Amino acid sequence: MRLGTLVLASALSLLAVCANAQPAAGVPKVGYLGFPGEAREASPMRDAFVRGLRDLGHVPGKTVILEVRHYATDEQLRQALDELIRLKPQVIFVGPPFGALAAKRMTSEIAIVCGSCGDPVENGLAASLARPGGNVTGLASLSAELIGKRIGLLKEALPGTSRMAVLVFPANPGTPATLKALDMASRDLGVEIRRFEIRGASDFDNALRSAAAAGVRAVVIQDDPLTRTVRVEVAELALKYRLAVSSGVTEVAEAGALMAYGPDRTDMVRRAAVFADKIFKGAKPADLPFEQAAKLELVLNLKTAKTLGVKIPQPFLLRVNRVIE
Repeated sequence: MRLGTLVLASALSLLAVCANAQPAAGVPKVGYLGFPGEAREASPMRDAFVRGLRDLGHVPGKTVILEVRHYATDEQLRQALDELIRLKPQVIFVGPPFGALAAKRMTSEIAIVCGSCGDPVENGLAASLARPGGNVTGLASLSAELIGKRIGLLKEALPGTSRMAVLVFPANPGTPATLKALDMASRDLGVEIRRFEIRGASDFDNALRSAAAAGVRAVVIQDDPLTRTVRVEVAELALKYRLAVSSGVTEVAEAGALMAYGPDRTDMVRRAAVFADKIFKGAKPADLPFEQAAKLELVLNLKTAKTLGVKIPQPFLLRVNRVIE
């Protein structure tokens, strides 16, 4: 083969490789914001979303462009959203409802898919679950409805409990619905509830210390992304003050709290990819009904129960989906 022909063949081969490595023009683009505090290197939530895309035949970097941004503060969230909006993706994926609300305030044109949106009607993200009516759709975790169930489960695990502390987050858009659910649970279950407000990570210590000083031994935490971010600290404080803590975030029980009951958010994020796929194909978020969590998981940390000297009744143990020992 002549040198010129060889060079040309090599160049064509290199172009072919580059072409295969680059996404084709016009492929859909997704902005991934996820949950606050997600690690840049490894994130189970991001992995779940990518797995959902792959299950639908989308290959990140080839048949879909995934623009990932991270944030931990409100200001970082706004900056990340501004960057993504400038990139004009077909979809912006966010994890919690406050992320969806921030995105909705900043754009009415780009579709927003929310992975764990609490009650989208109550917090103002949708006109109804069946017909959202705006540019936001996704998964509804309906966290406020579950907090009453969590109080009931904790009472079953600790027979004779008549008083509990509940940590609430005033800035969370789901808090008004949560407070209503707490009032109902208090009446229906015959439990006296003391509320402690959490406005930042530093408030957990004072709230749990105050609960213990008031003679409360059972604590329920309202669902909020901050709890996941500081789960290790929360679990350590619970043990320090000898408190049986229940959360809606399974990672909190894994970190050392007594128990958790709530939706499998990793599964919800995986399912959120289905919404993105439908939007790629022309569906409008206004017409895509919100779906609810398909999997609810009751997790018990038996090691923590032993440390606290709590004897869990056998009927309760039979209801547990996963035991941490």
